[in-house]
Amino acid sequence: MRSGARTPWSLSRVGVNAVLVIVVVYTLAPPVWLLMASTKNLTDLFGTNGFAPGHHFDLLANLGHLFTAEDGIYLRWLWNTLLYAGGGAALAALICAMAGYAFDKFAFPGKGAVYGLVLVGVMIPTAALVLPTYLLSAKVGLVNTFWGVFLPGLVFPFGVYLARIFSASYVPDEVIEAARMDGAGELRAFRSVALPMMRPGFVTIGLFQFTAIWNNFFLPLVMLSNQQLYPVNLGLYAWNASALSQGHPDDYLLAITGSLVAVIPLIALFVAVQRFWRSGMTAGAVK
Repeated sequence: MRSGARTPWSLSRVGVNAVLVIVVVYTLAPPVWLLMASTKNLTDLFGTNGFAPGHHFDLLANLGHLFTAEDGIYLRWLWNTLLYAGGGAALAALICAMAGYAFDKFAFPGKGAVYGLVLVGVMIPTAALVLPTYLLSAKVGLVNTFWGVFLPGLVFPFGVYLARIFSASYVPDEVIEAARMDGAGELRAFRSVALPMMRPGFVTIGLFQFTAIWNNFFLPLVMLSNQQLYPVNLGLYAWNASALSQGHPDDYLLAITGSLVAVIPLIALFVAVQRFWRSGMTAGAVK
């Protein structure tokens, strides 16, 4: 660039700030609308602007209706989702940590080929695997069961890829060799030495998978027909579909208020683990 040449407007401070403002508005507009809509009754919901407050503040009444509708089935859906996402993410993170550690520290026949299959799994869209998963589950009788949704959540190829990076960045080979010389077996070395050192990676992988399972919609839609097994997003979809197709406006308000409640666990989780997550995202940046 010539001396004294003007910086293009798109790269200037004003341009960058304008783009950031647009991104922030785009990001915050849906949750703000959701919050405002959840404070309204049906009359205000359809009779006022989505971002304007209603004539009455009915959030508490809407929450009470949400938790008691259909014998409190929303709490059942929320509990199911916590089991699917919480238990699945914790076990998936452990499996990924063990696999990534093994790929990093051990040499075994076919290691490159097996790891190549893992990378292929990273590139396959999750939605493309739903129908094969359904057919396999039907063969073993897992359709319309808790396990039919829970077990596929334990498979996370991208987590294995991340775990290998974390293992190489956080766990020096010398430390593992020292543990072996002190008499620790391979499982003891992993559990007592490697896993604590990989804690940022473990939390990061668990957070990614928790979010993926929490937001997973297609697999439960295909796998489940029993409403008692629904995750919260599928239950909210059923309420919204009922409002649109069967003319039940109360279900529309239930879906809106339920959506607001459903985002709270994700926000709480991000806030609780952000220290580990932020440090985990920098893995491999420095040696």
